[in-house]
This record gives sequence, C-alpha cells and structure tokens, in this order.
Amino acid sequence: MPFVVRPTDVDEPLDLPLSPEDLATHLAASKALSGARHAEADEVVLGFDTVVVLDGALMGKPASDDEARSMLFSLSGRHHQVVTGVAIAVGGALAHSFAVTTDVEMRTLTPDEVEQWIARGEHLGCAGAYNIEHHLARVTDDECFQNVAGLPLCHLYAELASGRLARLPGLTPPVARCDAALGRACTLGPRVCGIMP
Repeated sequence: MPFVVRPTDVDEPLDLPLSPEDLATHLAASKALSGARHAEADEVVLGFDTVVVLDGALMGKPASDDEARSMLFSLSGRHHQVVTGVAIAVGGALAHSFAVTTDVEMRTLTPDEVEQWIARGEHLGCAGAYNIEHHLARVTDDECFQNVAGLPLCHLYAELASGRLARLPGLTPPVARCDAALGRACTLGPRVCGIMP
C-alpha cells in the first residue's frame, strides 16, 4: 500500500498517572492526531509509541549517553516488557487505539558491548536505549518481535483488515514475510491474523 511518513513534534512524558498500556496508547494517539491535522480527509493515519517496562519502572528514549548506559546495564541479562501503543485516526479523528505488550529477554551485555552499541549512535532514538534488530535482546516464537521493533504488524493488520474503521483493499497478512525476514516460525502471528496454523 502507498504510505507517507510524517514526523510529529509530540512530547513523550513518562510521568503521567497512567498504566504503561494507557500511556503508550495516549502518546500514540497524540502522534496520530498530530499527523491527521495534515492529512487528506480520506487518509488513515497511524501513530505509534513504545515504552520499556522493567520491574514496573518505565523507560523511554534516553536523553544522553550516560542515561543510555544506565538503561542498558539495568536491562542486561533480564526480562522486561515492551509496550507499543497503536492509534488509528480516520477523517481527522481518533477511531481506535490499543496496546500490545511483549515479553523480552535482554542478553547479558559486557561493558565493551555497551560502549560499542553507544558508539553506533542509534541508542538515543530507542526506548530502553536498544533496538531488537541488532540482537541485543530476543523474544520467543510466541511473542511479537515486530512489536519490540516498534510496530506490531499482525495486530495492526488484524485491526485494519476487520473493516471496522476504514476499507483498505489489498491487505495481506504479514506473517509469511515476517517469518522469512526473521528466519523463524512465529506462533503468535497466525493466531492474531486469524490464519489456521
């Protein structure tokens, strides 16, 4: 499907009195509505926001290299959750929002690995100071890898394919392409997309 990426200038406060799921959907909705202000009337606008949760504490994007180091050492060798909020605006108004939570295991990182990661310069744009694409963390085949990457493809497909919000012809389930790209057989995606295993 054709699409346009529109950056938004939306604050991402983590101190609102909301659950991680409600906070992620609130921030995603803010982004979707900001993007919808510049959209055509028939455009579907998507907004996303991701937070990391470790022992109940929220982590967003680090503001500095030192904060990134602290986040990475806190996560090192531990399980945590990644929550992505998804918001869908249609006709300039918020139509639906939801959150997807994924359990993640960070591998144990050495100080050298942390410094090498920081030297890459990608950490400041990532919740929890990492992105899963570079193998710092992993998920099981029953968890959504793409949710940790920032866009829960199967969950979004299921919502858009339902036709409740807007008619988007030509949508196909992303499971096979996701599996091929990641070299795995996801067990969650087929269930979410309504595909028989």
